[in-house]
Amino acid sequence: MLTFIEQTLIPFFLSLYDVVGYAGVAVAIGLETFIPIIPSEVIVPMAGWKVSQSVANPSIVEPITGAPWNWIAVLIIATAAAVAGSFVGYLIGAWGGRPLLDRWGRYVHIQPEDLDRADAWFRRYGDWAVLIGRLVPLVRALINYPAGIARMPVGRFLLFSALGSLPWNAALLLGGYLLGENYRTLYDAVRPYELAIYVLVGVGFVWVLWRWLGRSSPSDPSGA
Repeated sequence: MLTFIEQTLIPFFLSLYDVVGYAGVAVAIGLETFIPIIPSEVIVPMAGWKVSQSVANPSIVEPITGAPWNWIAVLIIATAAAVAGSFVGYLIGAWGGRPLLDRWGRYVHIQPEDLDRADAWFRRYGDWAVLIGRLVPLVRALINYPAGIARMPVGRFLLFSALGSLPWNAALLLGGYLLGENYRTLYDAVRPYELAIYVLVGVGFVWVLWRWLGRSSPSDPSGA
């Protein structure tokens, strides 16, 4: 798998960025949001690297606009593309359900055990699993399917997808910007800490839920 990523995916998407710029970023990130074989930990930092290239050498420009690559523009495009790609996964789940995914998912590296994991996330956290899952490697590309199967309200799904994708993309873009041509090391750096990411995201979710429940609980009528 790592060989395929290094020798096929990375050169392909890097060429796509060089030829069609922001449009290539949109295509790549839209695809990675529902196809787990495409790692966001590589293609998002790659876009950050393009921004750093423009900063270091203004003659390196985004091919569509002819202007230097812009970090904010990339972040907006990446997040919008992530939401669009997530919705494609949602529609696949809503239309074909688990039978379709079990039959054809293996061709894009969607394994039954990975779907079981995403299903477990959705059963445990409900709609909030979409927001949480956007911050977790692999789960972020799979959580769309159980959300679609469960017919989660579309507006809520898109909102939670955007809220989860924005910080994830911002962090990876910043990492790629700072690391420059060494952006690929983010993939190797993130993978060993998946369990820690799960724990941190889970703790953060519990804290947010606790604060929300505390604010929404009725006040003491006695005024004590």
